[in-house]
Amino acid sequence: MDPKLKPVDQQVIVITGASSGIGLATALAAAHQGARVVLGARSVDVLDDVVAHISAEGGQAAAVEVDVSDRAQLEQLARRAIDAFGRIDTWVNNAGLSIYGRLDDVDEAHSRRLFDINFWGVVNGSLVALPHLRASGGALINLGSEASEAAVPLQAMYSASKHAVKGFTDGLRLELEADGAPVSVTLIQPTAVDTPYPEHAANYLAQEPKLPSPMIEVERSRARSSMPRRRPRARPRWARCPC
Repeated sequence: MDPKLKPVDQQVIVITGASSGIGLATALAAAHQGARVVLGARSVDVLDDVVAHISAEGGQAAAVEVDVSDRAQLEQLARRAIDAFGRIDTWVNNAGLSIYGRLDDVDEAHSRRLFDINFWGVVNGSLVALPHLRASGGALINLGSEASEAAVPLQAMYSASKHAVKGFTDGLRLELEADGAPVSVTLIQPTAVDTPYPEHAANYLAQEPKLPSPMIEVERSRARSSMPRRRPRARPRWARCPC
């Protein structure tokens, strides 16, 4: 079945990892175009600021503090969307983090946490969203990376997680197509984007990591919004994640 997607200004859009980077830019752009947005992230104070900003500009938004590795918390995010706006039209699985370091230097607990967020967060979000998207048609959007297609030295575990996201997303798309489900499934694979990604990553290297140039602008609508870009707070390195 060919999904019939609503115009953005008629949609209810759920976005994880919405407190910074691509997630924040997507939330602001969608709200600016008239969508009702429901935002999930662990940085609840930032989410409250974003919701207040969107509301002040005449938009509609709600937010829930979530850790995407916990499916029950994503169920709460979905319930918040239904309670606030009655349905879900698009669900964006964006939350993610990275590690800079050699594979034999990285602590296993950090590697497992990365997979819990980058891979299982996408799985959890997708499976929570699907019953709602099947009900009236909609879009599921997962954030992969150019690293979904290539190995990246010193970010090998991140690359492995994004390979896994691609495999899961492609497999899910095929199953939904076989069912004739009215759900569009999209994998976004951006190259380096101008976000706080390096600052949010765990770092086992002797120097601070940087993204390669040229970088993609995280949003082209910044001139239309007064929402300031936030600087990362002074927190423990591993705690500084955008998820």
